Amino acid sequence: MASVRLLCLFNGKAAGCSRTLARTGCRNVCSSPSRLQSMSAWVIDQYGSSGVLRHTEEITIPTINFAHDVMIKVSAASLNPLDVNMRGGYGAALLNIRRDPLSMLNSFSEFPLILGRDLSGVVVDCGSGVTHFAPGDEVWAAIPPWKQGSLAEYVTLTEYEVSYKPKSLSHIEAASIPYVANTAFSALVNTGGLCRENSSNKRVLITGASGGVGTFSIQLLKAWGAHVTVTCSQNAEGLVRGLGADEVVDYTSGDVAEKLEVMQRFDVILDNVGGDTEEWAIGLLKPWSGAKYVTLVSPLLLNTDSMGLLDGTLNAGLTLHNKAFQNITSSGVFYRWAFYAPDGPALDEVSRLVDAGKILPVVEAQFPFTQVPQAFQKLEQGHARGKTVVKVAEDDECIQTAESEQGVQVTSQQN
Repeated sequence: MASVRLLCLFNGKAAGCSRTLARTGCRNVCSSPSRLQSMSAWVIDQYGSSGVLRHTEEITIPTINFAHDVMIKVSAASLNPLDVNMRGGYGAALLNIRRDPLSMLNSFSEFPLILGRDLSGVVVDCGSGVTHFAPGDEVWAAIPPWKQGSLAEYVTLTEYEVSYKPKSLSHIEAASIPYVANTAFSALVNTGGLCRENSSNKRVLITGASGGVGTFSIQLLKAWGAHVTVTCSQNAEGLVRGLGADEVVDYTSGDVAEKLEVMQRFDVILDNVGGDTEEWAIGLLKPWSGAKYVTLVSPLLLNTDSMGLLDGTLNAGLTLHNKAFQNITSSGVFYRWAFYAPDGPALDEVSRLVDAGKILPVVEAQFPFTQVPQAFQKLEQGHARGKTVVKVAEDDECIQTAESEQGVQVTSQQN
């Protein structure tokens, strides 16, 4: 495979660079090799169901094109619901504009498209302007949805999107965290206004808390001292309580709104469910106190897909404006949409919390690289209890196959 050939080329170069770095402290590195042209990856050539996934060893290896680029050999990747949606064409209208701003004027095609947003791996090359990383560094990252994904042997990102992997985690464990971490940070910090300094004793409600974003958010908020209430099904109660949830409401046993209405009002609500949730949830916020309702389920991408880029964006903007205006004038509550945002420094903070034992990876299922379609099928079953991880590199730590995987694994810290 391309990985074996590329590693042979890198071994001598990385060793020499490492010796130079040890002497000088400089982190500017060598150029990427040009002799290899292709790598192994899972791609789609059209939008559709799991049948459109195709394995190939003929995808062009991403190269260092800019001074701040970092090339990474992927050890492990994980799947998110967004990957399933993107496989079906979700967000294509807006994402293609981000991939190529001139796509409306030319014959640009996003295919073959590589899915996968999370990765943990090893730096193999850096641009001349990179100051934070060098070949051999173990890193993790969340890949923006407008870039080629992590279900491939190699990816290239900017150094600002990359962070050092927690020392206490294996690549398999680490790959379960970055995308949900960046999404949760974007929602809770950038949109919800919470942070380590102001979260103590804040009351936060998380709907749909047993998935990736929910399980990470519970741990982050508890590390910051917040009081966390969650909604989930009964069979996920043990998981979310084990992660630190203070109060758990089972949405399958009666009216969840009635159960929450008897509780003290909340400062922030993080909605991972959408639908009619906001119709009853917004009333659970503290009125006229600056409380915030933050939802990760917005109609923006659906609208741009169905109405076109301009009409869809205008319609979504009008919807957001009307809901925000209605809630701020009627009860002093802020209504906001949140989106994933790439953020290497945020992952630096998460890495510190992981190594301090404050955040644990939650891995529900693990698959080898040969079984990516099966990994997608597992994710599509819904009712996630953590993340589905794919082992990409063949020379990393052993994992259980899909057939031997049983239940949810809240991975313990390793020293």
